[in-house]
Amino acid sequence: MQANNEKLDTAIFAGGCFWCMVKPFDSLPGIKKVISGYTGGHVPNPTYEQVCTGTTGHTEAVEITFDPKIMSYQKLLDYYWQVTDPTDASGQFQDRGDNYRPVIFYNSPAQKEAAENSKEALQKSGKFDDPIVTQIEPAKPFYPAEDYHQDFYKKNPFRYNLEESGGRADFIKKHWQK
Repeated sequence: MQANNEKLDTAIFAGGCFWCMVKPFDSLPGIKKVISGYTGGHVPNPTYEQVCTGTTGHTEAVEITFDPKIMSYQKLLDYYWQVTDPTDASGQFQDRGDNYRPVIFYNSPAQKEAAENSKEALQKSGKFDDPIVTQIEPAKPFYPAEDYHQDFYKKNPFRYNLEESGGRADFIKKHWQK
């Protein structure tokens, strides 16, 4: 049972197809929910078909509701860097185009500062030869995707695994696992 005084926060991350961005965060401690959706564009309440045209300005993203007493925003950022390719501004893995670009959408000045510091630390770490190009932008309205996109990895494990075979796992293994 949740305490009435539980203070939750949200993080909005884009890193390719939203189907592939839910599972990495879904089982982390302190995560209350992860919603697939669209943000950053100029069309209110867009549909998946509209976003796929590339004309709405929206990016596929996930909105993560978390308990900051259990999972800090900084820890979420650290994890975000490990499940995206921060050197690819044109999409992520097999997903190409602006609607798949990597973006951290911040909800507060504290999130903006944490994201910028985290990005700078990653760049200075020397982990990547190419520059870190992930954008850090103010959050705009977040529109949940259609129901069939929610928890896609649970509902359609075969299709999810097919999507994930596009290089994300190999990238993570190469850059983050010893």
